[in-house]
Amino acid sequence: MKIGVQSIHFNADSKLLDFIQKKANKLDQFFDQIISGEVYLKLENVDDEANKISEIKLIVPGGTLFAKEQCKSFEEATDLAIESLRKQITKHKDKTRAKLSEHKAILSEIEATDY
Repeated sequence: MKIGVQSIHFNADSKLLDFIQKKANKLDQFFDQIISGEVYLKLENVDDEANKISEIKLIVPGGTLFAKEQCKSFEEATDLAIESLRKQITKHKDKTRAKLSEHKAILSEIEATDY
């Protein structure tokens, strides 16, 4: 899967970029039709320690999935966002399977009445 990473207000090192790519590639195990993804890493200017934001957007057939997490480290925020996307992917797959089975049932009824 092709992942684009943009770091806002800082320069991300290669270890962080490799970590994000590795985590995002694991999503292919759950849904192999992911078209592309965008990751936005932001440093928020607040006094709180949890000032690192990771936003991940995935383009899938039939829609877009999005997750945003804010934590003390980019790695932790990315982990939580990937877990959220994994749940969204599972839900998306269930919905598309249900629609597909409804269409197949309707088609089989139509074919049965034609004969």
